[in-house]
This record gives sequence, C-alpha cells and structure tokens, in this order.
Amino acid sequence: MFSTTRRALLACAAAAACPNAAPALADTAWPEKPVRLVVPYTPGGATDIVARLIAQKLIDDTKWTFIVDNRAGGNGNIGMDVVAKSKPDGYTVGLGQTANLAINPTLFPKMPYDALKDLVAVSIVASQPVVLVVRADAPFKSLADLVTAAKAKPGEIKQALAGTGTLGHMAGEVLAKRAGFKVLNVPYKGAAPAITDLLGGQTDYMFATPQGALAMVKGGKLRALAVTSAKRLPVMPEVPTVAESYKGFEAVDWKAIVVPAGTPADIVKKLNAAIDKALAKPATISQLLAEGSTPGGGSPEQAAQYIRSEHARWGAAVREAGVQPE
Repeated sequence: MFSTTRRALLACAAAAACPNAAPALADTAWPEKPVRLVVPYTPGGATDIVARLIAQKLIDDTKWTFIVDNRAGGNGNIGMDVVAKSKPDGYTVGLGQTANLAINPTLFPKMPYDALKDLVAVSIVASQPVVLVVRADAPFKSLADLVTAAKAKPGEIKQALAGTGTLGHMAGEVLAKRAGFKVLNVPYKGAAPAITDLLGGQTDYMFATPQGALAMVKGGKLRALAVTSAKRLPVMPEVPTVAESYKGFEAVDWKAIVVPAGTPADIVKKLNAAIDKALAKPATISQLLAEGSTPGGGSPEQAAQYIRSEHARWGAAVREAGVQPE
C-alpha cells in the first residue's frame, strides 16, 4: 500500500496534475481571471490616481483584467491587511506606499500585518514628493523666511497635517529637526480640510501633494516654498528643493505593487515585467511627470531592498520625533 501510494504521488507531481501541486506549476497560465488591485485609500486621491493609471496601462498592454478595490482606513493599514491576508495566488495585489509600509510599522504600537514578512515587493511604480506651501499673502517668501519665523516664535508656527503619520507630517518633523525649530502640528482628517484652514489663516504652512497644491499655486491662492524631492519637479521648476538649503534632505511618497507572501515567484516576475514595460512607455512617463511623480521600475529584488531601507529610515524618524497615532 505504501509503495503504491508513493508511486501515485510521484506520478501526480511529475504531471503537475494534483490539486496540491507546487504553486509555480499550477499558476503558469496566470492570470486566468480578473486580478484585484487593492488601493488602501479613497477614490480620487494621489494613490488611487496612480493605481488606476497603472492598471489601465497593464490592461492595454496585456489584455489582462484588473479591478481596483478601494479599502481606505487606518492610514492605509486596512487595505494592506486585506492584501497580506489574501490567498497568495496572484489574484490579489496591492498598491502600498511610504505610510503603510515604512512609517506605520513604527507609528502604530500594534500592526495587523508585518510589512516586511507578510508582503512581497513586485515593483516600485512611482515616487512623489510633497510641496511646502503657505498662503499667497503670507509674509514668508522663502523657506528661509519660514524657518526664521519659526525659530523666533518656538512652538507658535502652526503646520497643518493631512493626518498624523502621513509623509507630509513626517517631512515637517524632519525639517524642524534639521532646521532646529519647534512647530505646533494641527492634524486634520484629510488634505481638503487642512488646505481649507491653511487658506483661512488658521495654520501657517503645510506639506501638500503636488496634485493638491499645483492648481492653487497657479491660481494665486497658495505660494510654494520648496519641494521635498532630491531634484526640482518638472511641473514646478521654479520651486527650489528643501535639499538646496539642507543637504541630503529627501522625503518622497513612493508607491509599490506588493503581493501576499507565498505568491509564486513566476507570477511575481511576470507581473514585474508587465509593469516595467508599462512604465517605460512615453505616455505613462508623461502622465506621471505631469502630476508631479517620477516613474519607477526595476526588479522585485531592488524594490524589496528599497522598501527595507525606507522602513528603517522612517522608523528612526518616527522614534526620534516621538510621533503618536491619533
């Protein structure tokens, strides 16, 4: 009986005919059905815009079907937890980012998933800085003006936050530390109310996304003092970087396609190759640049290494600033 069973199992494995055959063999025809792309934020936001852009480019190139599933909440933790706990068969992928993969693991005392163990990086698809903005009629004409005022009145200059633990918040904390001033943080439930109060004079400055700031800067309602990327943005070439005043300063909201741990390596490679092809297209590049993003790309290994380094960097920043979740 034992030898017969053993022979049957060996034959089954060789033919890849068993239902429990190795995932890499079972999924060589992937995808055979729609792939769910989980976006951990609400529709219409910066992350959602990039997600839908990449999904459409993949659909156009490969004829695969992608369905965007917005799962907002918990500063991105809810959506990423959905991905982490999904079946690792390639049919659930997520668009993670700086907050839920690098900042939250230290910000929150208890996480529903381990960002480095429960998720596998496929590709860094894009990165985007935040823009330091003030009211157009504010007395601050430059970053130096704002820093001088903040040092003159420790703890009185108010920074509007789209939320505690967001990249804008952490960029502000790192700037305050580098420049040597204290700031009063005023958190809001999203960018819209934060910008509204900034325009109304209840706060003094804010680190906003390019999408949220660009139209108001061009419309004369806000003044952009600096961007947090290493280089100036093509869509705002006149705005200096923070790094021009504080060498080495960089804070970008990168976005990464991730899958549940255990997803077959051949699926990860197949998806990575398709994403790289989509990101290399001139139309994709121009669309990302127009919204203030820089296209990504590269191997899964490079993406994983980058996420690990950002996890360590932002974890240290959260601890040094003593930031607590709302």
